[in-house]
Amino acid sequence: MAKDQDRYWNDKDHQLDKFTQDNKGKEMSSNEGTKISNDENTLKAGLRGPTLHEDFLFQEKLAHFDRERIPERVVHARGYGAHGEFQVYKSLAHLTKASFLQDPNKITPVFVRFSQVAGSRGANETNRDVRGFATKFYTDEGNFDLVGNNIPVFFIQDSIKFPDLIHAVKPEPHTEFPQGQTAHDTFWDFIGSNTESAHMMMWIMSDRTIPRSFRMMEGFGVHTFRLVNREGTSHFVKFHWKPVLGAHSFIWDEAQKLGGADPDFHRRDLYNNIEMGNFAEYVLGLQIISEDDEFMFDFDILDATKLWPEEEVPVQIVGKMTLNRNVNNVFAETEQSALHPGRSCRASTSQMTRSFMEESFPMLIRNCIASVQIIKSSRLTALFAQSTIINETVKVVLQLTKGKWLTITII
Repeated sequence: MAKDQDRYWNDKDHQLDKFTQDNKGKEMSSNEGTKISNDENTLKAGLRGPTLHEDFLFQEKLAHFDRERIPERVVHARGYGAHGEFQVYKSLAHLTKASFLQDPNKITPVFVRFSQVAGSRGANETNRDVRGFATKFYTDEGNFDLVGNNIPVFFIQDSIKFPDLIHAVKPEPHTEFPQGQTAHDTFWDFIGSNTESAHMMMWIMSDRTIPRSFRMMEGFGVHTFRLVNREGTSHFVKFHWKPVLGAHSFIWDEAQKLGGADPDFHRRDLYNNIEMGNFAEYVLGLQIISEDDEFMFDFDILDATKLWPEEEVPVQIVGKMTLNRNVNNVFAETEQSALHPGRSCRASTSQMTRSFMEESFPMLIRNCIASVQIIKSSRLTALFAQSTIINETVKVVLQLTKGKWLTITII
């Protein structure tokens, strides 16, 4: 990690640094530590003979190469991330028992992954598409993943339609285009058959889906969550990220031209600005409704296809997040970050609730949690949570084998 960024380091950065090494000036070696003087020629039977099977270095290098890729995400495949920190402005003890939301002096490490929903990993970054805005808080009570988008509502009310939605949004099956865009027949067939998607379509066809920069893009938790305080009193909340630079978008012609000149526009913009010290900053806002007021509206406040009108439920700014360090390895950090909507700190003994926060719309988010768990274990193996970028910055105790407990000290 760059020494000139030492002043921005936090607990998570120091944890990751233990798994980072500088090989400059060191002798090359095999995976087992055998010194290597030549990594560019195989052992051969004579000067012009065939490669020998006994060349274990070649076998090792090839075996690693053949297995070094993991399946890309089904959705949100095209993504880019950065490290940073979060600080609450004032104590929210009246709303939640989570410690990172109570002490204004506490700095919580975060990792954010921005993404595109529909496109593959090679999609043009300025396409018209919904953007993901997912934040991992490394709190002193475990990880809290706030997984959201840059649009405050969603397409569907029941998660059984999610596979149908994604199949429709992906390229046409007989042509494999358009890539990372929704203006095609299968998508419009789905929208025309599901009237609950009309609200989301108004957002997609706006300039919100062609943002000017990740640094100028809002984020939303989308779902309705519930914060619980130490007295057991709970409030319904919506999470909002608001960029300090303001929300700005391209016009259509700009997006087309810039994407044609540089398909990596958004990641290049974020990376270069962080390197120059122009850190990406966002304030965290909450919309709050008490349990007693749940039925005061003419719509279901748990419905993810609806937003809460800000003139009736104003957004209260409660903290600030600053992204101040780029990743060292995109594959090891961004691609294996595996943000998960079911991961929240201060887990209670109950399997159905969490003591500081819980999601409150079972038909959508609950089933999403189950699906995400399967996807993560499929892409990253069943032990994906032990990846360094995912690991909590606290001591973790796991029961991995029958009758035996394993304690992993992360710091």
